[in-house]
Amino acid sequence: MYTTHIGSARPDSIDIYGYDLCSEVIGHAGLADLIFLGAQGRLPTENESKMLNALMVGIAEHGFTPSALAARLTWLGAPEAPQGAVAAGLLGAGSVYLGAMELTAKFLQEALSGAPGDQDRDTTAAAVLDAYEESGERVPGFGHPTHRPRDPRTARYFELAERWGFLGSHSLLLQAVHAGMERRRGKLITLNGAGAFGAVLADLGFDWRLVRSIVVAARAVGLVGHIAEESARGTADSMAQELFRHVEHHTDYQPRR
Repeated sequence: MYTTHIGSARPDSIDIYGYDLCSEVIGHAGLADLIFLGAQGRLPTENESKMLNALMVGIAEHGFTPSALAARLTWLGAPEAPQGAVAAGLLGAGSVYLGAMELTAKFLQEALSGAPGDQDRDTTAAAVLDAYEESGERVPGFGHPTHRPRDPRTARYFELAERWGFLGSHSLLLQAVHAGMERRRGKLITLNGAGAFGAVLADLGFDWRLVRSIVVAARAVGLVGHIAEESARGTADSMAQELFRHVEHHTDYQPRR
């Protein structure tokens, strides 16, 4: 016997997560609300819905990232299968691009769960920085090639989180880590939007293991726009075609023998 709490369909109705799809969900819940419902087993409150939507909107699109280029180039090769282009764009969601949200949520949740209950935030932040310095690894959520010294998304995320009641322990710890890092290095350091995203999502109650799933769901929406632009131009005049021709023209063949 197989069991699931997700949903079932009958001739005259569809149930998902204990709700009637047609009467209780369609027309009442947004797409991000379904993500919340699937992850936490209930529909979000109004403020939870607004916060999750704001987070996802903030990462849906960020210009010509590798994922956008991968989607466009894949569409060029298979314009009849736009789902393949979206999938290609999502396959590169790793530690460099789109992965910092997950890694930030992970280190924040682990730091808070492992800290003594009476330990103050600055001490926990110092322990985090000590551990990363000892390992030689970079603290996720910091630095950005474009947004320096401040990422505009970070301020907006924290502003909305405070307004809607989600500037919680994870976000506050990340801010403490940021302050401690700047003191140690003696310069301004970017706390990027990805880091803020991971912290606020953790304050919304999402386990870090689900963060990347939410990230790619948001980025899939953004990739639709890239594919739509390519489709409107047609394969002959698409950006992907121009990129292909440019690389072909500017690549020198240098045999190894």
